[in-house]
Amino acid sequence: MSSSPDYLIVGSGIAALRAALALAESGQVLLLTKAASAEGNTGYAQGGIAAAVGDDDTPRLHEKDTLAAGDGLCDVHAVRILVEQGPADVHELMDWGAAFDRQANGEVALAREAAHSVRRVLHARDTTGRTIGGTLWARTAAHPRIEALEHARATAILIEDGRAVGVEYLDPDGTRRTARARATLLATGGAGQVFRETTNPEVASGDGIAMAWAAGARVADLEFVQFHPTALQVEGRPRFLLSEALRGEGARLVNADGEPFMTRYEPAGDLAPRDRVSRGLVRELARTGRPVFLSLQHLDPTMVHARFPHIAEACRAAGLDLARDPVPVSPAAHYVMGGVETDLDGRTSIRGLFAAGEVASTGVHGANRLASNSLLECAVLGRTCAAHIVGMPPAAAPALPDWDESQVEDADEQVVISHNWDELRLLMWNYVGIVRTTRRLERALNRIALLREEIHDYYASFRVTRDLLELRNLVECAELVVRSGLMRRESRGLHCSRDFPDALPVSFPTVLSRPAQAGTRHLRSRAEKG
Repeated sequence: MSSSPDYLIVGSGIAALRAALALAESGQVLLLTKAASAEGNTGYAQGGIAAAVGDDDTPRLHEKDTLAAGDGLCDVHAVRILVEQGPADVHELMDWGAAFDRQANGEVALAREAAHSVRRVLHARDTTGRTIGGTLWARTAAHPRIEALEHARATAILIEDGRAVGVEYLDPDGTRRTARARATLLATGGAGQVFRETTNPEVASGDGIAMAWAAGARVADLEFVQFHPTALQVEGRPRFLLSEALRGEGARLVNADGEPFMTRYEPAGDLAPRDRVSRGLVRELARTGRPVFLSLQHLDPTMVHARFPHIAEACRAAGLDLARDPVPVSPAAHYVMGGVETDLDGRTSIRGLFAAGEVASTGVHGANRLASNSLLECAVLGRTCAAHIVGMPPAAAPALPDWDESQVEDADEQVVISHNWDELRLLMWNYVGIVRTTRRLERALNRIALLREEIHDYYASFRVTRDLLELRNLVECAELVVRSGLMRRESRGLHCSRDFPDALPVSFPTVLSRPAQAGTRHLRSRAEKG
């Protein structure tokens, strides 16, 4: 396939693959992914995909739970589309071969997770994301109109007369190339790597958010970063997500004395929304000065190992038995609620540029995402976004100067990158974490400005490497998160401020924008709709 497909997608998760399959019915599709196809956040999603498919469930009940978790900031129309169309998309995945767990009678097994009022989470043991991604990837790889280029790193969105006409990228050999298309879809995932402690893979470096912002697109609600309360906390071991499905099956958070403690802070206890569980856990750590644990010791060990084999193996590698030992946990950055502002068709404020999945901010999650709604969002909105891309007129990409091959790597570059990478992530963890203050946010912003200047100096002067590119994107995302946090003068959902402990009577999205460019679109914000 040439570098001028009809449709260009950056990313390879569920949103990207589902959109590619829909777009391929109308034209040629090029997928660019910066790593192997299975390396995104999709493959790390353990718990499942939520949909109202059970006999005791309805889309309205799913909507009610989603709105409650979103703490007053969800776009109701977006949520309604998600929950009403979700069951059909899930059945389509099953028709395509997604093997969700079944009960003895052959019915789909449904799990319950925090803040869900009924069991509605379909799962494939504890590797649901990998199962769905594998199903979609098999269909994508077999489609004659879809080409996937792995290890291709998008560096910038190409803009001509205010319209996105493609991207600039580095191919697997590091050669600078361009790809132009009628429409460009960002499905690059989140930015968990901006924090020192995260459950996200290394590739989650906020590339799509940073590139869209640099191109002039608006971003929204980036102060809402979800910290998952239960990440494995073992010295010398990487942080590993311990799915909320564990607590859905009866696991308990206990302190060092073995006492359950969450009801001390939340009436719903261990099954309260994630933002509240994380804050309760932090309060217990501060109260006791000792570790906290996730305990499944009261459950059937055979069931635990059979239901959660992937998690059990990770615990075993850390010297723990998931079913018999208290497992040390603490919160870690997990999911970004906000991102590139879009409408429900995936359109950004730049003509020709679309976004879907975690990179996008549609308002569907509000101030806090309901567990297992993320995979559903990718499936539903990846498909609906593609439906609105089809039929757009073609656009030509501008001519670009050749890459300056005289640029070389500086002897100090890797040292500077390594130092700034560690400093940025530690800074965000300490100053922009679960509980925030205005003073900490302001200090973070000042230090980020210095790091940003140094990083951009290297980016402009030396050959672009993977680490330098990702660091550039992370520092952009970090600044946007902090600026958004300073704008929100209340505590709501995932944004908890000691200086503004109460929620305002009426709350609106936090939108950041650059000066308007010719050809940019005005998206009606959720505030304007309401």
